[in-house]
Amino acid sequence: MIIGFVIWSIVFLVLLGIGIWAWKSGKAVGFYTGTEPPEVTDVRKYNRSVAVLWFVYAGLFELLGLPFLFLKKNVLGFLLSIAGVPVISIALMIVYNRILRKYELNRTGEQGRR
Repeated sequence: MIIGFVIWSIVFLVLLGIGIWAWKSGKAVGFYTGTEPPEVTDVRKYNRSVAVLWFVYAGLFELLGLPFLFLKKNVLGFLLSIAGVPVISIALMIVYNRILRKYELNRTGEQGRR
């Protein structure tokens, strides 16, 4: 299943690339597809928070792929890998929304809730 792990690792590298892009971006980065980036109080801190979020997500994603490398025909190990992705993806969205609430500007121009 080395091929499966290689494919899994390519996705990991894409996720890591998104984090690097967010870290280096000079403008506020968007998170959800099809939406405009938010107006935030501190672009640098917001982008760094989003980048760290992507780094952690990518790391967890790669850890979930380890059964592809070490297990041979172990269906339970593969199912745990596949089932873990939606769990960490939901956690990703929850944490992002907390980051957004911390840094977004309200319509009145005030900083969001902490």
